[in-house]
Amino acid sequence: MSALPLPRSETHTAQDGKGILITESAMKQLARLCQEKGSNQLLRVGVRSGGCSGMSYTMDFVEPETICPSDEVYKYQTKDGITFKVACDPKSLLYIYGMQLDFSNELIGGGFNFTNPNATQTCGCGSSFAV
Repeated sequence: MSALPLPRSETHTAQDGKGILITESAMKQLARLCQEKGSNQLLRVGVRSGGCSGMSYTMDFVEPETICPSDEVYKYQTKDGITFKVACDPKSLLYIYGMQLDFSNELIGGGFNFTNPNATQTCGCGSSFAV
């Protein structure tokens, strides 16, 4: 069972108003990770076949040279002025458009969490879904 999305005022969209919704706690964590990885890294978000429910989310830092012309690239900026980019391939975007990315510091169940309005079923761990 997935959690309800947070109110719009507590999330961030890309500077063009599109992309995935990212909560303030996830923005802080992503900004920290981007700074650790280096300014030339992008966060690639996508989906692949597999997982408990049929599809699973992927997230990884990649070099800008790996971005394809067909990929969507969204620029985000934290309240502190730190910017980072998120890339997504067109096929994955069909499944995750409108998704909300959150981050929790909880000892159990902590980490990045996905709330996907396109998912018809999600697994208990929250990293797998079906459409």
